[in-house]
Amino acid sequence: MAETDQSTTHFGFETVPEAEKAGRVHGVFSSVASKYDVMNDVMSGGIHRIWKDAMMDWLAPRAGQRLLDMAGGTGDIAFRFLRRAPGAEVVVCDINEPMLIEGQQRAEAVQMADRLDWVVGDAMALPFEDNSFDVYTISLGIRNVTRPAEALAEAYRVLRPGGRLMVLELSHIPQEGLQKLYDLYSFNVIPNMGKLIVGDSASYQYLVESIRRFPDQETFLGMIRDAGFGQAKYRNLSMGVAALHSGWKL
Repeated sequence: MAETDQSTTHFGFETVPEAEKAGRVHGVFSSVASKYDVMNDVMSGGIHRIWKDAMMDWLAPRAGQRLLDMAGGTGDIAFRFLRRAPGAEVVVCDINEPMLIEGQQRAEAVQMADRLDWVVGDAMALPFEDNSFDVYTISLGIRNVTRPAEALAEAYRVLRPGGRLMVLELSHIPQEGLQKLYDLYSFNVIPNMGKLIVGDSASYQYLVESIRRFPDQETFLGMIRDAGFGQAKYRNLSMGVAALHSGWKL
């Protein structure tokens, strides 16, 4: 009898077979796609926009670069990058087609259509050739990947030598008291916002739980180094509510 794969992972605080996680995450984002940007504004008080601008400031996009924005969904990072880099091109890749459809319907996508491609793809098995991008970004997405180490390895593979990785992700506040206050807000307010605005509290309960299960800043930094990236560093944003991680394919 053939052996079955018993590997498990987390879906929020729930332990699930690895084979199930991608489908369940797909269901979450299909459910919230039409109101995803609105909920980001409401949940963060608009601060996610400041985080993404900080990401661009550190990244310093240059003319003519080719970016792969993984889990790029509704295009927030892609549009920011293209505004700063004349002649650049962006491939927005996401495992969830409804998120990509939402992105393509935004006004910026129409204005920048000749510099954008939208591709359905899995972060752990990218449909791109080796050494084909100058920059790889993933914003508020890697914690939803079943095996983040494989996503980092794929990022390394598709980047050209000298290419840059940058990850924006919700993270862990170093001060215990502030973390507890943030937990009170996250667990008691965000799912109720989801119910009110999207009609879906369960998806936002998962999103809150997924933040707590994601590695802290130092642990994730080690994962980036293990994937082969050099000059790996991170910066906390909003006291550690979010963090930017950067690395280079040297």
